[in-house]
Order: sequence, then structure tokens, then C-alpha cells
Amino acid sequence: MPPARPPFTVHGRRRGRRLRPGRRRLLETLLPLLAIDLPPPGGRLDPARLFARPPSDVWLEIGFGAGEHLAWQAQRNPEVGFVGCEVFVNGVAGLLGQVARLGLDNVRVFPDDARGLIEALPDACLGRVFVLFPDPWPKARHAERRFIGRDNLGRLARVLKDGAELRVATDDPGTMRWTLEHALRHPDFRWPARRPADWRDRPPDWPPTRYEEKALAAGRRPIYLRFERRPRA
Repeated sequence: MPPARPPFTVHGRRRGRRLRPGRRRLLETLLPLLAIDLPPPGGRLDPARLFARPPSDVWLEIGFGAGEHLAWQAQRNPEVGFVGCEVFVNGVAGLLGQVARLGLDNVRVFPDDARGLIEALPDACLGRVFVLFPDPWPKARHAERRFIGRDNLGRLARVLKDGAELRVATDDPGTMRWTLEHALRHPDFRWPARRPADWRDRPPDWPPTRYEEKALAAGRRPIYLRFERRPRA
């Protein structure tokens, strides 16, 4: 039985333009091999057991878009297990294409609302979480739909290990202010930035995405935020 649906969505549409035959085949053949099934309500899912060989750590990307960031990280960190959440079918197909092309065996996919997966994870099981260019929900009446907020920060704090990193990127000023306001107020997270370059410059182990390149071309300057999970008492 699937978990109860949250009271509102934090994501946009699920489908875009018609997929090419090759992408449709990947959804039919590869996705069933990589897709994550949730346990019954109240059960826990051990993310390390999703992979053929035990990973040194497990990292989660929420809303991976076309999958280029997740595939880049998975290729360069083969010892880490990667879990990607994305509701947009075209984006899932895009990631599957990269997994097949690069021969990645350390990627698993949850093609649904990330909150359902997070609720099924055990405490302190993730070493890193990425939330890159989430839907900004710019209208004031929709602001509570932004993924980074009080409730989801609490969910992430539970599943992140002590000292683990939460990475957030956005090119929307409203989302930037909202994210900082909520993260700095949350008792389980700290922002270790000391100078403007710490959030203005993308770190070497943080590749660009297509969305980011579009934002830069349009004159919007992204920021790159890194928060640490404070040690548990």
C-alpha cells in the first residue's frame, strides 16, 4: 500500500513533449531494474541494500531534472550509491539514457514525490542531499510549496548523518531568501559560509546543469548554498 499523499505538491508537471522511441524503451526496460519500491506503511527502507555492492555512502538528489548532475556525480564517485527522485517522466528518461551510455551501476531512481521516499528512510542514513534549482513557486500564495521549508528540513535532518551536507542551488532571489531564512532558523543545520565566494562560486565538484546554463544566458546569477547537519546531542 503506498504512503498517504502529502496535502500539496512541491513539483510541477509530470510529462513534457513526446519521447523518442529509444527513451520510451528505456522507461520500459531499464527503469524497472532501477526503480525503488517503498515498503509497507511504517516500514523502513535501507538505501545501502538497493545496490549490488555495498556503497561507502548514499547520496540523494531531489528533482534531478535531466539527470546530468546526478550522472556526473555517480561517474566520479563510483563507491557511492546515488538515489535520484524526479516526477518529470522526460527527466527520468534523460537520466536513464546517461546511465545506459556511461554504464553506471550505482544509480537508483524513485520516479515520484521525494517526500514519500524520505519518510521510508531510516535515521542518519545519507551523507549528502542535493536540491538543485527547485521550482521557485514565485507567487506569494504558493510559497509554502517550496521544497526547502520547515517541514522538509525536519525530514532531511532526520535522514542526514551528523556532519552531512545539504546542497541547494537557485537563480531565484525569492527562493534564495526563503531558503536562507528557513535553514538558518532550523536548529539542525548550520551555514559554514564565511565570504561571498562561498555561495557565489560553484565548487569544483559541483558541475553545471542545463538549467543553470539557461539562467546564466538569461542574465540570472545562481547561488550555491551548502549547509551542514549539526551533530545530534
